[in-house]
Amino acid sequence: MELHELTLQQLIKELEEKKTNAQEIMTAILNRINAVDQKVKAFLTLNQEAAIEKAREFDRQPWQGKIAGIPFALKDNYCTKGVRTTCASKMLENFIPPYDATLVKKLYAEGGILTGKLNLDEFAMGSSTELSAFFPSHNPWDLERVPGGSSGGSAAAVAADEIPFSLASDTGGSIRQPAAYCGVVGLKPTYGRVSRWGIVAYASSLDQAGVITKDVSDAALVLSIIAGYDPLESTSVQMEVPDYTAFLNTDIKGLKIGYPKEYFQQGVDGKITETLKKALLKYEEMGAHIEEVSLPHSEYALPAYYIIGPAEASSNMGKFDGVRYGLRDFSADNVADLFSLSRQAGFGPEVKRRIMLGTYALSSGYYDAYYLKALKVRRLINDDFAKVFSSFDVIVAPTTPTTAFKIGENTDDILTAYMNDILTVPINMAGLPGISIPCGLADGLPVGMQIIGKPFAETTLLKAAYAFEQATDYHQLKPSLGVR
Repeated sequence: MELHELTLQQLIKELEEKKTNAQEIMTAILNRINAVDQKVKAFLTLNQEAAIEKAREFDRQPWQGKIAGIPFALKDNYCTKGVRTTCASKMLENFIPPYDATLVKKLYAEGGILTGKLNLDEFAMGSSTELSAFFPSHNPWDLERVPGGSSGGSAAAVAADEIPFSLASDTGGSIRQPAAYCGVVGLKPTYGRVSRWGIVAYASSLDQAGVITKDVSDAALVLSIIAGYDPLESTSVQMEVPDYTAFLNTDIKGLKIGYPKEYFQQGVDGKITETLKKALLKYEEMGAHIEEVSLPHSEYALPAYYIIGPAEASSNMGKFDGVRYGLRDFSADNVADLFSLSRQAGFGPEVKRRIMLGTYALSSGYYDAYYLKALKVRRLINDDFAKVFSSFDVIVAPTTPTTAFKIGENTDDILTAYMNDILTVPINMAGLPGISIPCGLADGLPVGMQIIGKPFAETTLLKAAYAFEQATDYHQLKPSLGVR
């Protein structure tokens, strides 16, 4: 295999055994990006010169760390000191942060080398990466299809072997859904397990940082690096961080798996359902106990999400006013026009739509009718999961109702576009950990299986995912881009 095709841990082993060096790895990665990214369009900013220099420094004087000398990339809503951070928005097109996000610092501390910043739906508001202000990204499995979103650039880059792993963010499925569409692994930890400080917020009570990798063991390794308490982040939980890689084994005899009937009903493509049922049979062959369960309030998760998410977005977007951050319209001759014209020019249509929805839901006379009711629904969803987890170790379900759709297919149908998140949103509403792993193909396109865990039970989640991965070869399937 070529260097760019290797997993994170395979690259680490190559370095440790001195079969290669950091410059060779970085050169291979950059050559791959230059060869295929004009098709995939995953990267917004390439940190090429600085990355090569860092690799040279490592080879001259190797430093210690779990990922020392290894390239990584970031969804472009992570603040990076001295490197442009756009959130795929005209509002922040030229913004260069004076600081690094906490998770970026953690990767640097373990020797990782930033290669570039990846495309997303503007301010992480979308499910296809078509809503980037600059250009849509493409799915490596079929360049006419979306890679998912909002972390579509992150998933596409890993699937296309442009980078061994990337960090992303997940508000309503934005890691797991694109991972499913692109046939890679996407992990969203429990809310509070990983710091959000330095990640540009969309909906603060739903946002969670996470990782996209080529296999489960890589996800476990990166989680071991990024998890942990951060005094800068008020929702960060002070808990011991285990070595997640130590829990990866294939002995899952007696593991209790529930599959929610609501996630296999009308609206989920028949080929997705068939693929998931085969995956459940594989778990049964490995000794797990499989049983149907019910999450009755899941059907209300999506409408509640599209009240809570936009309400929090309307608040978080308030700082982008042409004064404190972002684009400024200099034609205004008063403060009110400055705010209005700057936001009009800087924000795309979907961001404006969600700000308006959220502001309306929070307005006088509508708060109780919409926002407060959505919060009550959120509690019911959380109670449903708690009830199931009193008897089961994990929940298994499809990640998405369909495989990746064609670019432009849902552009004029906002409600259909929103429905892409119907199977992932409940997990964010309850703050639970979830992982999407490849479990087969439907019409030549990847199908993702979503495994959901108890709060802070990422060890069980990863073990269940790893056992299935080792019993199958779906994670080894790669798209053909016509370039070796």
